[in-house]
Amino acid sequence: MAVWALGINHTTAPLDLRGRFAFAIDQIEPTLNGLRESLAGRVARGPEAAILSTCNRTEIYCAGERHELDHTLDWLAHSGGVSPSLLRSHAYTLQDGLAARHAFRVASGLDSMVLGEPQILGQMKDAVRAANEAGALGTTLNQLFQRSFAIAKEVRTSTEIGSHSISMAAAAVRLAGQLFEDLSQIRVLFVGAGEMIELATTHFAARNPKAIAIANRTLERGEKLASSFGGEVMRLSELPDRLHEFDAVVSCTASTLPIIGLGAVERALKRRKHRPMFMVDLAVPRDIEPEVKGLEDIYLYTVDDLAHVVQTGQASRQAAVAQAEAIIDAGVQSFLHWMDQRGTVPLIQQLNAQADEWRATEMARARKLLAKGENVDAVLEALSRGLTQKMLHGAMAELHAGDAQARERASAAIQHFFLRKER
Repeated sequence: MAVWALGINHTTAPLDLRGRFAFAIDQIEPTLNGLRESLAGRVARGPEAAILSTCNRTEIYCAGERHELDHTLDWLAHSGGVSPSLLRSHAYTLQDGLAARHAFRVASGLDSMVLGEPQILGQMKDAVRAANEAGALGTTLNQLFQRSFAIAKEVRTSTEIGSHSISMAAAAVRLAGQLFEDLSQIRVLFVGAGEMIELATTHFAARNPKAIAIANRTLERGEKLASSFGGEVMRLSELPDRLHEFDAVVSCTASTLPIIGLGAVERALKRRKHRPMFMVDLAVPRDIEPEVKGLEDIYLYTVDDLAHVVQTGQASRQAAVAQAEAIIDAGVQSFLHWMDQRGTVPLIQQLNAQADEWRATEMARARKLLAKGENVDAVLEALSRGLTQKMLHGAMAELHAGDAQARERASAAIQHFFLRKER
């Protein structure tokens, strides 16, 4: 069985390219079906597949009878509407042990923009759940991901990899604090109601802003989040008319197109008499049109812009990284050993089936002899001799057949399997 993975992330591809390959959770099943159908004609047995898609990465993991990295990359490029050469220039491709190592590092937070952040583990579990529900997860990938989760847990409990990590949400608050003297005097609008927005709201709420508002497509989910922080809720359709009321805007939705345009921000600035606005776009693809960044009095940050902020404190965690890498090394070796063992399973099954057939034949013969009244000791003797002869028949035939070189190889094998001393 072969395992392969490919992907793009915040270190290899720009934000807009990543946006072309961002899959919402409801897109995962049809996307996986399309990938597996594409691979089906090239792999005899149905290939296994899973897709991990977050704001910082999109990765495909596959398992099949042979590696199909080039075909998988071509398929992904086509799905994103770009040329394979462009995607290849920004993608990483991995096989077997390297693919396993990458999965383990991702789950453990070692490959994240925020070193040691725990959010990626939940996102990976969601990806595995989606692949399983789509019927795309088989024994090999399931084993790979379950080991990823176990290693991530060991890394977090045995090292200090997550100590003092700065999240994207915390970085946003830090940047806002550089623009506004007193965060308790600002009004903050959060667009969306997902996990990232909930985290951002929690961080800003700790600074007691003057007002908090949640704008979401569905009011029910927005109301639930707003009520937790004593905020108000509004529909997305109200954004253009109310944008000017807020000093800070943090957006992260699953929209495939920007929901805050240049015109809306220009009108808001005019109504604010050009008082500065702090804006953070945590979405991939973008929620806020990139041209907004060029406006005077607008301070717009994307996930990539926050990268240097979240790097703070990483140097102090390098010792923990070394410990984590050692745990991952052991995990990779264990996974590869499991993969090697999987290759002998068919032979083991054949051996067991053959032994069961011999045993059944001799048992049937023994029962007949006992039914005829034969002596029990004589029957047992015949049963044991019959089994022994069947087991040794192939070995004896090899010793008496073929040329001298073949007999020598057979002799060495027979001594190894039948004449070695018990330890």
